[in-house]
Amino acid sequence: MKTPKIPLFRWLNLLSILLILASCAPHQRPSYIITEEVPSNTPIEPTATPFDTRPVYPPGTLVDYVAQSGDNLELLSLRFGTSPSEILFSNPDIPQNVTTLPPGFPMKMPIYYVPFWGPSYQIIPDAAFVYGPDLQDFDLRVFLDSTEGWFKNYGAFIQEKYRNSAGIIKYYAENYSLNPKLLLALVEYQTGALSNPQRDQTKEATFLGFENYHSSVELQISYASDLLNDGFYRYFNGELTSLALEDGSIENIDPWQNSATVALHYYFSQVYQGEAYKRAIGPDGFAKTFEELFGDPWQRNLTVLPGSLSQPQFILPFQTGTTWSYTGGPHTGWGSRKPWAAIDFAPPSQTQGCVETEQYALAVANGVVARIDIGTVMLDLDGDGDERTGWVILYLHVAEEGRVKVGDRLKQGDKVGRPSCEGGSATGTHIHLARKYNGQWIPAASSVLPFNLEGWIPVEGLAAYQGKLVRGTQVVRASTLSDSASMISAD
Repeated sequence: MKTPKIPLFRWLNLLSILLILASCAPHQRPSYIITEEVPSNTPIEPTATPFDTRPVYPPGTLVDYVAQSGDNLELLSLRFGTSPSEILFSNPDIPQNVTTLPPGFPMKMPIYYVPFWGPSYQIIPDAAFVYGPDLQDFDLRVFLDSTEGWFKNYGAFIQEKYRNSAGIIKYYAENYSLNPKLLLALVEYQTGALSNPQRDQTKEATFLGFENYHSSVELQISYASDLLNDGFYRYFNGELTSLALEDGSIENIDPWQNSATVALHYYFSQVYQGEAYKRAIGPDGFAKTFEELFGDPWQRNLTVLPGSLSQPQFILPFQTGTTWSYTGGPHTGWGSRKPWAAIDFAPPSQTQGCVETEQYALAVANGVVARIDIGTVMLDLDGDGDERTGWVILYLHVAEEGRVKVGDRLKQGDKVGRPSCEGGSATGTHIHLARKYNGQWIPAASSVLPFNLEGWIPVEGLAAYQGKLVRGTQVVRASTLSDSASMISAD
């Protein structure tokens, strides 16, 4: 793995300190207890490798911690049971107005012990979880063609379009913004469909272990994608601090953990229990399958969110002098769970429902159109045409007629397309906006990186789609009824 880059606000001799602390770096895996050998003729069930446990720390103990991708003071204070002020006091070289911390930055963290911490073993880095720069040298179709299993010949209709196996994985990877390696490794670990040429269609209704309404291979992958994102972003936002396991035990999440590992703990806790769960989250489980398929992910670039990340200046997505409705407060970027990365705006209309409009959604910033699909436009703000790198804006429910094309270069304020009900699920004409950076969704109401549109900042409600937009003393309330309290005018 490359040596982490030391941030500018730490003097150079910290390089030696970083080397000393390397044993505590988040990508280093702990050693494990070797189980006692048994005679080879004794039939045994596979058991999980036991995990190391951490000591009981006296309150306020300073422990070594190395910043991981996306870390910020508020999240770290929640995980370690401390406060941002205590972290700053213990690390005086950190600026008080820091947003994201630079990955690899060595810190002293005040810790307040919580019993029943879960395992410290990290399964994969966040870079192997999101649809980001890690994929720039990966060819999905070539990889699937190299496999021996039946899955490579599978196909299905999604959004009224037939897609082969690569198209299915790509569709869910792009839209949920998940690394296709992650999805493929899950398919292999849980079903063996990448290596086993024999297809058993009787098992496809519960392909990944989920029942009820997800009765096909592609719907199982979609549901799994939604669950994975839910675990990742709830932990990333400080909302998920423990897991309730099938045996009734509570697993408090180890504060050194990364979001991708917690997402997999959360996911596997929904489909396995007992030894099967422990094995899945240990070094002999999913991590081993992932490495066998794609190599060691910890030897690649681990940064997704860099230090001191800031959002470019955005405008409201409609024409100056017009008034639209704020119809959706923070809600899911894609799917039905977290992250609440998106907000909705609707143009004026005489009637509610899915009606045509002559109004256009506008580019909130300069960019190039990286991808279009049914109802979807991805605007890439760094201009390289690759939605896996830098800031990108998702526009959903864009009408096909009159919308931009892939490769179009837009200036801030240029037309993107007309709001509609096309793509996804919609009960009325509107535009759905969400942000990503290096493939990671950025929550709309983030305390560190809020979705700032001309000074308007989203505030979450008690439920998805609720909430407000606030600019100084001005307040606009989200409402699907497009009432007067939800009206917002572009300056």
